[in-house]
Amino acid sequence: MSHLDRLRAVFRRALNLPADAPVDDLEYRAIQQWDSLAHMALVAAMEDEFSIMIDTDEMIDMSSFAAAAELLDKHGIGTAAV
Repeated sequence: MSHLDRLRAVFRRALNLPADAPVDDLEYRAIQQWDSLAHMALVAAMEDEFSIMIDTDEMIDMSSFAAAAELLDKHGIGTAAV
């Protein structure tokens, strides 16, 4: 499973979305499930899944699935282009 597929799975789990829900175009607060509380759960899930530490600025800047993929790249986890 690619890092990008793992990230998709993290998004689906953290946001309680169906297993086949498209997430590549998701943006923060664009759907009801992705509120501030879910954002914190998503960050924690990403930290657990990829063994990284996301700092406060990164957490605030992570406003979309694409931004999350870029964040993983920044932490040295290659996701390939979204």
